[in-house]
Amino acid sequence: MDLRILTIETLERAKEEIARVGASPISVNIMAPKAIFCVIKVTGLSATAANILKQEMLAKGGEAAVHADVVNCRQKTSDVLLMGTLYQYRKVIKSLRIQPVGLSKLAEKLKSLLQES
Repeated sequence: MDLRILTIETLERAKEEIARVGASPISVNIMAPKAIFCVIKVTGLSATAANILKQEMLAKGGEAAVHADVVNCRQKTSDVLLMGTLYQYRKVIKSLRIQPVGLSKLAEKLKSLLQES
């Protein structure tokens, strides 16, 4: 038995590694987005937008770090550190498209950024 940590940064690499263990071709495409963990920093969001974004990430199984005083709106703006898999980001993007306070625009920016990687 041998153990090692893999760093998988692209969808193609994820597909290769999953296929290498003998997974079915259909499951390769389903699992690959779950193998890519990505941290994204968003700057200058309103407290409202930061709170909604955090809730959406948590609801999809991801995480979002915001300023401690955003929750009670004592802090007017905050940077947000998003942490999740490509699969989780895809789900969050769908949810953000119908949200107010500029989050639909953020959804498109996230989609573009993740397609570049």
